Amino acid sequence: MKLIFAGTPDFAAAHLQSLIASGQHEIVAVYTQPDRPAGRGKKLTASAVKQLAEQYQLPVFQPTSLKDPEQQHLLASHAADLVVVVAYGLILPQGILDIPRLGCINVHGSLLPRWRGAAPIQRAIEAGDRQTGVTIMQMDAGLDTGPMISTASCAIAADETSGSLYQKLADLGGPALLSALDKIASGVAVATAQNSEQSTYAAKITKAEALINWSDSAEAITRRIRAFNPFPAAYTLLEGSRVKIWAAQVEDQLTTGDPGGIVRAGADGLLVQCSTGRTLISEMQLAGKARMPVSEILKSRADLFAVGKRFD
Repeated sequence: MKLIFAGTPDFAAAHLQSLIASGQHEIVAVYTQPDRPAGRGKKLTASAVKQLAEQYQLPVFQPTSLKDPEQQHLLASHAADLVVVVAYGLILPQGILDIPRLGCINVHGSLLPRWRGAAPIQRAIEAGDRQTGVTIMQMDAGLDTGPMISTASCAIAADETSGSLYQKLADLGGPALLSALDKIASGVAVATAQNSEQSTYAAKITKAEALINWSDSAEAITRRIRAFNPFPAAYTLLEGSRVKIWAAQVEDQLTTGDPGGIVRAGADGLLVQCSTGRTLISEMQLAGKARMPVSEILKSRADLFAVGKRFD
């Protein structure tokens, strides 16, 4: 089939790489978000999808919106059979959805209808889900509401971060996408309607959520730390200074006490009291410093994290 691929981050680039490597379909155009400022120098940087597409000399298009009739006319001129969308970041209006002969399909990082929306990977970890996966669906005008062509699932490990799960789903999604495309090309694909009564919404992650509230339970705090690793990175405040928390585990689920209080500081990390239970922090990052094991930080800053001190 003649395909248009639309995607932006590394997760999308992994799926584009699978399409290219398969050699089964012709990619007539690649759509991705405009270059954005990145890094300390705020230098304009191309998306992972654009970088990959240019490596293989695929034509790249970077509109700021697809609502413009001229942009819709341009997309139609590629005469694609199907549009494949993976974490693109732009809404596809009905005018776009109607253009390809076989419509548009999307690779979504959850087992729909659970976790429709922008942050399905983080929200699954935050909620304590034990399983997730990818869903290949036919796109409609709703938000991840289209009928499902296929799914592939995987377990969420007890120490899973959004970074590690992101990679798991990227590895899972490529083969799932190729299999779905084979079915579509052969005319044997069957799309099953979602049960919207079972849906949950994965709201976009905000930086404000990353501030740890020690009045939550140890279980909730630890899940949030894993869900926000690597972005936006959970953090707390100590004597007015920001401390990022990269790794932690639940040490105790029942003990109550002063939320945020440091109970123990040693080779295994910092034990911190939550509203219920205690969290053992094993990896942190002080302001202006590199992330490192707590045991290493304590060698020079034990006074800062003395027992009895309290995170704000």
